[in-house]
Amino acid sequence: MTDETAARADFQIVPLARDTLQERVYRQMSDLILDGEIAPGQLVTIQSLADSFHVSTTPVREALKRLAAAGALTLVTGRAMGIPRLSVERLDDLRKVRLEVEGLAAEWAARSICGASLAQLEKEEARLESSVARNEVQTYLRANRAFHFAIYKAAGSPTLLSMIETLWLQISPYFNLLHGSGNYVSANAQHRAILNALKAGDDKAARAALGADIDGAYAVLSELVRR
Repeated sequence: MTDETAARADFQIVPLARDTLQERVYRQMSDLILDGEIAPGQLVTIQSLADSFHVSTTPVREALKRLAAAGALTLVTGRAMGIPRLSVERLDDLRKVRLEVEGLAAEWAARSICGASLAQLEKEEARLESSVARNEVQTYLRANRAFHFAIYKAAGSPTLLSMIETLWLQISPYFNLLHGSGNYVSANAQHRAILNALKAGDDKAARAALGADIDGAYAVLSELVRR
């Protein structure tokens, strides 16, 4: 046996399963947070989540550890977790980073977005409008996420998309607090401006409109945090 053959024999890799139970639980938990299903002040326990997902507590515990490491959840009591308290400093930091990262994604999307993505954005924009008219908060939050992430996916960068998801895991639960402030209505005006810029292929206008959307939410949350 040659040295080369011996080396090959030493590296008989067994393929790893990608879609583990823990990963599926983590993905479902992330979706709940990104869609605003877990609001500030709401507590979740490992056992209640395990019961809801029909799994043991082990994959739930591991998924919650990952979400805590990402800054999405924090330990509130010995057995319950919730959305971390939003400080002025943390809100300011998230705003600055979101303006840069999400603004860049909007620019890239404007340069390469396809017809199918524009059609999806039209659909989500209509859902945002109807949910405001019907005062359906959860529908609005789900549509808001779908609208924004259709843009970020259209940017064509999985790395950028992953960074944005981490940011949204930290900020999206607080979008619940914008209800009643009039922000949902003004945000929809910015959504239409973003969509129009994307249709026109105007990357600078897309970035500006998306920045205005971020700043509109920031202004309301900033007032709430300072009270």
